[in-house]
Amino acid sequence: MGTNEPLNRKLRMALVGGGRGAFIGRVHATAAVLDNRATLVAGALSSDPQLAKESAPDYDIAANRAYASYQELIEGERRLAADERVDFISIATPNHMHFEIARAALLGGFHVLCDKPMTFDLAQAEELAAIVDRTQSVFALTHNYTGYPLVRQAREMILGGELGEIHAVRAVYAQGWLRSRLENAKQKQASWRTDPQRSGAAGCFGDIGSHSFNLARYMTGALPESVSAHLRTFEQGRQLDDYGTAIIRFQNGALGTVTASQISHGRENDLLIEIDGTLASLSWRQENPNELWVRRNGQAHQLYTRNPNAPYTNTSGQAACRLPAGHPEGFFEAFGNIYRFAYDDMVRHATGQAFDRVNTIYPNVRDGVEGMLFIQQCVQSSKQNGAWLPLKHELARP
Repeated sequence: MGTNEPLNRKLRMALVGGGRGAFIGRVHATAAVLDNRATLVAGALSSDPQLAKESAPDYDIAANRAYASYQELIEGERRLAADERVDFISIATPNHMHFEIARAALLGGFHVLCDKPMTFDLAQAEELAAIVDRTQSVFALTHNYTGYPLVRQAREMILGGELGEIHAVRAVYAQGWLRSRLENAKQKQASWRTDPQRSGAAGCFGDIGSHSFNLARYMTGALPESVSAHLRTFEQGRQLDDYGTAIIRFQNGALGTVTASQISHGRENDLLIEIDGTLASLSWRQENPNELWVRRNGQAHQLYTRNPNAPYTNTSGQAACRLPAGHPEGFFEAFGNIYRFAYDDMVRHATGQAFDRVNTIYPNVRDGVEGMLFIQQCVQSSKQNGAWLPLKHELARP
């Protein structure tokens, strides 16, 4: 701990995963340095030691800090002086590796930013939450869609009562890239996402259905009560679901639906969320993220555009912007907002300041636990022909 003095330096980052052929690791590396508040100095970029070393120059990581494994990275960084070792470790690996890397990083004294879903199963998620509480480290989960300015604008509007009581939420995430069996061609992203040994109990629903559920929770704050789900595998021979739909009962009486598809021709990353309240409804689409529609019966539809200087832009929406109106902000900037606000808490931690560990503006370990419960219960419900299963968890974000 520090002495409440400013942290007059960049935070130092290590990346696990992200070697050649990876997608999300490069996104993490780009988002992390977007605001010039951190520098990537170390990495264990692949489970293949040779590829890990060969990938290091792609990130300007020096050879002496290009580690062959995450264990070697943590041990090596812990041996360095406090003014040299990394502050946090970003995890951008397939799902089955998240828990053991995060656990080792936290117990090694490092903060963690982890890709979603947080762990392989619920038991791991609950154990990880206990470790975060014990170490008092910063833990952020990159449900990156929560970082878009107009998502945060909508969240503040909803939590402030502008939509009235929330009655219904509809979240749909449609992709088409797994319409054919890409995993048979050894395509890297398809191979691990359709493998139950690496992806976990769910395929499509774990990959993008979890995003939809998290976004509904994040924007409305409504606590879930129970879920009924039907998951299907339409591509013959595939081991995990590629389509599914779930109905969620919320504790306030609202109903929600989550539909996720990776077999819809021509759909790319079409995430749409619609929220109905007693006073107004709104809708937001990820592929057109700089527009938010608000509708009230008998009134002209209102189009909110991303504009940090507009009088209608609230504090949360404004804080998530980097550019003036008319210059589109997108995926990298939203991802960068997870890092940006997690950095604020890392600095508070380093300088001995108190900060809220539960109601963070970024998704945290509690969101990760709830996400794993959602995946588990949807899979089990589907196996029981859509049986209603509980979705409450004591660690759910209030």
